Amino acid sequence: QVQLVESGGGLVQAGGSQRLSCAVSGSIFRINAMGWYRRAPGKQRALVAGMTSGGSTNYADSVKGRFTISRDNAKNTVSLQMNSLKPEDTAVYYCNADLSTYSNGRVNIWGQGTQVTVSS
Repeated sequence: QVQLVESGGGLVQAGGSQRLSCAVSGSIFRINAMGWYRRAPGKQRALVAGMTSGGSTNYADSVKGRFTISRDNAKNTVSLQMNSLKPEDTAVYYCNADLSTYSNGRVNIWGQGTQVTVSS
């Protein structure tokens, strides 16, 4: 079974940095796209940053210039480097992946979520 395993997150002071990572566990033959979403308290889950198989990226306006999404193709991982963090970045962050698998064809799956809390 293909899964996403997230790491990183926790408590950080405003202005600080954190790095989130998401690894694909299981047998796949292509990552079509991967990205990070977040759900802030009282809000709906929203896209933070995404990356296509061709390397194109897109970011939410609120994180442009502060967050960077990157990937390691050899390890099937995607990371989110978050700098200059603000209290409004506090949220549960979820990894999402659009994958082509050997057993189940094309699937879209989510990680378990990781809490990021930015204190002022």
